[in-house]
Amino acid sequence: MVERVVTGAHYGLRDWLAQRITAVIMAVYTVIVLVVLINGVPISYAVWTDLFAQGWMRVATLLFAASLAWHAWVGMRDILMDYVKPAGVRLALEVAVLLVIAGTLGWTVQILWR
Repeated sequence: MVERVVTGAHYGLRDWLAQRITAVIMAVYTVIVLVVLINGVPISYAVWTDLFAQGWMRVATLLFAASLAWHAWVGMRDILMDYVKPAGVRLALEVAVLLVIAGTLGWTVQILWR
């Protein structure tokens, strides 16, 4: 008799798409930031302040941060599911990863809209 191990699967296509979509969002944001940097204006605190005072840049940065968080979560969860076999240890590590990601995302929101 074959014993089936349930690891919380059924992510397959959804996670594959999430990884690709979040990667595209992060790549587009990176290109936008590179264009701003290459624009020829010397980068100073005042330039960054003016750039991030614009609503579209704050929203784009928040979208980037949310994409990065989701991308990181999917990747870390898959790594933990593949390589950490004891369920209790895996759960503890997943919770720790989620807390770090949520804290970082919350900090990003605080920085952007302070």
